[in-house]
Amino acid sequence: MRILLSGASGFIGSRLAERLQRSGHDIQRLVRPASGRAASGIPWDPDRGLLEPESIEGFDAVIHLAGRNVGTRWSRTVKRDIRQSRIGGTSLLAGTLACLRRPPEALLCASAIGYYGDRGSERLTEKSPVGEGFLAGVVKDWEEAARPAAHASIRVVHVRLGLVLDPGGGALARLLPLFRAGLGARLGDGRQHMSWITLPDVLDVFEALLTPGRLSGPVNATAPHPVTNREFTAALARTLRRPAPWSLPAALLEVVLGEMARESLLASARAEPEALLRTGYHFRQSEIELALRSMLQGS
Repeated sequence: MRILLSGASGFIGSRLAERLQRSGHDIQRLVRPASGRAASGIPWDPDRGLLEPESIEGFDAVIHLAGRNVGTRWSRTVKRDIRQSRIGGTSLLAGTLACLRRPPEALLCASAIGYYGDRGSERLTEKSPVGEGFLAGVVKDWEEAARPAAHASIRVVHVRLGLVLDPGGGALARLLPLFRAGLGARLGDGRQHMSWITLPDVLDVFEALLTPGRLSGPVNATAPHPVTNREFTAALARTLRRPAPWSLPAALLEVVLGEMARESLLASARAEPEALLRTGYHFRQSEIELALRSMLQGS
């Protein structure tokens, strides 16, 4: 397949590009002018709404991962950038694809379980309604921005990613030094559900979704067994053979990280991968402690 990939320099995108190339696919990258990599990819500028239709003709599939990281304190400027990087970029790409003479068969768009908001212990599937809050609103609009592609009969999949675990990047990489130093801690009361998935499973999911006609619409990319933050903290501590007796009070997290702490670190989303399981997809890792042991053997 000829596949166009945005966000190829990111935590997931860089690994996905390598995986797909090993599988024999021809990968072309969308690159921003500021990246310094224009010579090795197809230029686009979502901030200015610039993407030449001729440059993206003839691809079999498009995977869209670009978007600003949400894991920092949210100022007004950061929140604006979070929205624009997702909604503006998706709108530009979907609208351009919809006008092509030879549009791709599929557009796989990264999304997030932030769509569901803070839902306590409620079981959440792809059929669950949108939640409340800034992140839920962003994800809802992010997914709606791809409508022009769907209206042009392109199969659009919204891959609602949970917490992606890998020792080489993301949240787990930031937690490991603290836990290895015996400073691991629950967040708040630790009762909030964490819907997680390993990076190898994320790569498998994206590759599986390239199969023509496989799925369309929202797809929860989360392991079948979500855990609470308390359970995750205990499992990581046992895996590293370190104590983790501490708890970071919710009030302290909110003072330091503000709205981001409330909507991300302390919010509870028990999302389950109903759509994937219906297709017979088999997860490499479905139990958190076994997953952590597999990733951190010898650590």
